[in-house]
Amino acid sequence: MKLIDSHCHLDSESFHGDREAVIERAAAAGVERMLTIGSGDGPPDSVDVAVRLAERFPMLYASIGVHPHDAAKATPETYRRFAELASHPKVVAVGEIGLDYHYDHSPRDVQREVFAEQMRIASDARKPIVIHTREAWKDTVALIRQHWNPTYGGVIHCFSEGPAEAQEALDLGFHISFSGIVTFPKAIGIHDAARLAPPDRLLIETDAPFLAPVPYRGKRNEPAYVVETAKRVAELRGIAPDALAATTVANFERLFLAAQPV
Repeated sequence: MKLIDSHCHLDSESFHGDREAVIERAAAAGVERMLTIGSGDGPPDSVDVAVRLAERFPMLYASIGVHPHDAAKATPETYRRFAELASHPKVVAVGEIGLDYHYDHSPRDVQREVFAEQMRIASDARKPIVIHTREAWKDTVALIRQHWNPTYGGVIHCFSEGPAEAQEALDLGFHISFSGIVTFPKAIGIHDAARLAPPDRLLIETDAPFLAPVPYRGKRNEPAYVVETAKRVAELRGIAPDALAATTVANFERLFLAAQPV
């Protein structure tokens, strides 16, 4: 199978000792491209970390963004730098951005303000957005409706809701990306959402180093393990894994690589 990991964090300190080997293992497993997410530990240090990695490794693409955990660290300089980086040839998205009400590492009003501002930057740059939402679905959807131009597309990454929310995301024009959580036996709502998503809106990811799929659950995740997620989503949809792989590769290329340039 030829696969793409549509969301991973290769800048993570957990990869500092063997990053090149991790990328080589992914390639050996059939993972041809990886989107490494540019959120890191928040600005200012994380602003271009994913871009630097993508410049080093041909199979990597990058996003830029402030994770909701780090929203309180965002400054006008952060936004200015993002606007500059958005035209970089390896930057294919703005994200991950959104809301996280589980930990509340940043105040909720600040999270909402930073989310809205980053949607504006993405719209100006004509880039798709990568959404993180946890225990904040209604507010996330409300802000998307208010601030986002659906022309440029986007993805709800690491989808962890049920079929009703999946349909709402689809109605808003978003792709849905499934992580290793879909391999967990008790994730029934996510299983149902994986069956519901139409073929042309489906993506898979690792969110590495987090959320390793079965049979690696509890270990450090890495892009090579997206193979297991592909197998499970294919099983849920009643199709061959190679067909699922081909579909998600085509969707990634259409959403991220065929995006209208600035």
